Amino acid sequence: MAHRLTSRTIDDEASLRALLGEPLPIVRAKVSDRLNPLTRQFIERAPFVCLATAGADGACDVSPRGDPAGFVRILDERTLLLPERPGNRLADSLRNIVENPHVGLLFLVPGVDDSFRVNGRATITDDPALLAASAVEGKVPRLGVLVDIEAAFTHCPKAFLRSSLWDPSRYVDRSTLPSNGEIHALLSGGEVDATEYDAERAARYARRDGFY
Repeated sequence: MAHRLTSRTIDDEASLRALLGEPLPIVRAKVSDRLNPLTRQFIERAPFVCLATAGADGACDVSPRGDPAGFVRILDERTLLLPERPGNRLADSLRNIVENPHVGLLFLVPGVDDSFRVNGRATITDDPALLAASAVEGKVPRLGVLVDIEAAFTHCPKAFLRSSLWDPSRYVDRSTLPSNGEIHALLSGGEVDATEYDAERAARYARRDGFY
């Protein structure tokens, strides 16, 4: 199927494999349907994970989640629990999971170039017994996402090495990018005051309002 900008598109796996080739046996062998004593350490040390979901119509979403390291709890070698913290109530990920349980997780450990990936099936729960151990600052999450693991594997560090993601000399000063208030002001046609919005948000975050 031609794209609006080019007629040179790859539309089937045979064409894709003709260009890329096949993965080596050692690469295929690293994918497991469960955690082991070594791979679980990536989840236990990760304070950040990206959650990928898709709705019934195939529309995709990726949402960042962060908390103290190990916040994604390992219930057993085949099951994870991701606590759902307060957010903006759009609930994109949760709405997608209700329609389509297939999810992907990308775990990142600061300063570590290898990442860890999990693909599986998600279930939303409000079980107090399961969620109690996910309390932070005395607050238990109202919801959690159970993930039954179907594939778990480390991902090679090439993306991190190419991007120099963890190199402090490459860090970007936040002030060189537009603020959230400036973006809202543009989208609202000037109805949102950028300076006021940014100040109010900074004050809320300083008080940790809505964190837990």
